[in-house]
Amino acid sequence: MSTYAIIAGKMLQIGDQFDRYQIQAYMAQGGMSDIYRAFDLTNHREVVIKIPDQSMLGDPAQFERFQRELAVMSTLNHPVILKGLGSGKYNRIPFLVTEFVDGQSLRALIESSAPFPADKVIAIARKIADGMGYCHQNEVIHRDLKPENILVTSDDQPVIIDFGLALTKGAHRVTYSNLSATMGTPDYMAPEQIEGQRGDQRTDVYALGTIMYELLTGKMPFTGDNNMVVMAQHLNGTAPRLDRVDPSISPQLAAIVATCLARNPNDRYADMAALIKDLDHPENADLGILEKVNTSSKSSSLSLTQIQVIQGLLIAVGIIGALILLALGLQYLKP
Repeated sequence: MSTYAIIAGKMLQIGDQFDRYQIQAYMAQGGMSDIYRAFDLTNHREVVIKIPDQSMLGDPAQFERFQRELAVMSTLNHPVILKGLGSGKYNRIPFLVTEFVDGQSLRALIESSAPFPADKVIAIARKIADGMGYCHQNEVIHRDLKPENILVTSDDQPVIIDFGLALTKGAHRVTYSNLSATMGTPDYMAPEQIEGQRGDQRTDVYALGTIMYELLTGKMPFTGDNNMVVMAQHLNGTAPRLDRVDPSISPQLAAIVATCLARNPNDRYADMAALIKDLDHPENADLGILEKVNTSSKSSSLSLTQIQVIQGLLIAVGIIGALILLALGLQYLKP
């Protein structure tokens, strides 16, 4: 068994030892991190280790992201929330350790089995909403809720992971050199996120509504050739009525999803408890929102000028991030 020192271009291999953890398998690449299943040689249990991507080494924001994620998971105790076990640095490489969940991502399930029956979608969404409601009660907003960040066990228990972008009480704004990490994932971003606002619990409601739409249809409510087009549709568009996309979906369930996906946060469910109430009793859902969806005449695309402004902002943020990373690298190389 060898002690591993990270060298550019190499990944940890099965049997390598990283700090007190023995690597068992490479699991995935999640956002800015490589994710491994490992065995804790001290506590004798399986765990998951997240190690930043090579391009992120030396970025203090990456360590801040890990610390924030650990702080969130360490203070929460809910069956739907992944438990954080620790963090540290090994050979100057920051890492995060979490519990190991034997399951697959909701993304993998969508790709293999969507669309799902309405009752299954309601059951999964309700559990996710319950977990997120618990987070919100503890003043934690996820802000990057998506199928890739939800694991599902063999008994259909969802587990929410990756709280690196979470907003907590008193948390300061962290600037990441990686643009996608700064903004979230365009397909699931609420309009207020795209506009640069920090978001609140209704931002997570919007993301969960997008997930429900995808589970029910196997499609996204908004699509486009690039991220700018998708963001433009989130800002100005209205998702097609689910009961028109698939007549087997009840108007009540369509209304629940449409309420989640309202562009104006004030028109969404105020919190996860209100969403759960309608999921438990869909017959009480307000069908009036379907008429708004049906008669909406607002364009789902931005003007050329608006798109150019967004593109300019994205390029500017990317350049600033690159300059910050270059400055940090130069500082790191100084003797």
